[in-house]
Amino acid sequence: MKLTVRQIAMGALLGLILFTPAGAALAGNLSPGNPWAEILLPTPAQASIRQYLGLPEGEHFTVDQIAAEIVIVQVYSMYCPHCQREAPAVNDLYALITAEAGLHRRLRLIGVGIGNSAYEVDFYRETYGVKFPLFPDGKFIIHKQLGETRTPHFFVLKPGGDGQVDVVDDLVGGFASPEKFLETVRRHLKGE
Repeated sequence: MKLTVRQIAMGALLGLILFTPAGAALAGNLSPGNPWAEILLPTPAQASIRQYLGLPEGEHFTVDQIAAEIVIVQVYSMYCPHCQREAPAVNDLYALITAEAGLHRRLRLIGVGIGNSAYEVDFYRETYGVKFPLFPDGKFIIHKQLGETRTPHFFVLKPGGDGQVDVVDDLVGGFASPEKFLETVRRHLKGE
């Protein structure tokens, strides 16, 4: 995959303008204690990703269909310099989740690339060695549903079993340590 110098430069400029964490307040009601927006994501073609998420085959899915007690949604952009810097820490978070017996069945991590095409999501995945599922939002549809939040933004979601998903925590910007962020997320797991 190759991007032109102009594409990279324009994307970096867009990232500096739109995706800075300073003043990144949530618009709308996507804050802790409120329901999550009903967002349709494309069902992954790869069986291993469907298995990780606990999804059957199909065209689309929503977060409440993911087989987990808690779902962390990372909102990022390939062009966001903060997201690029944060990528190793997010990969470490995923490694912590998957390394702990039992935790990887209760907690899932996905990412949504705001303004990113499938090509750009794949480029980000390959460049930063991302192992968890990433989904494109090339037309900013999900971004609008999320109140046009800036990146990076982490939503901690709890599916209720009745189709409703609640936002139980969120974090705008990066986290200081994957271990501390995971400790915060654990508070929302049953029996923790």
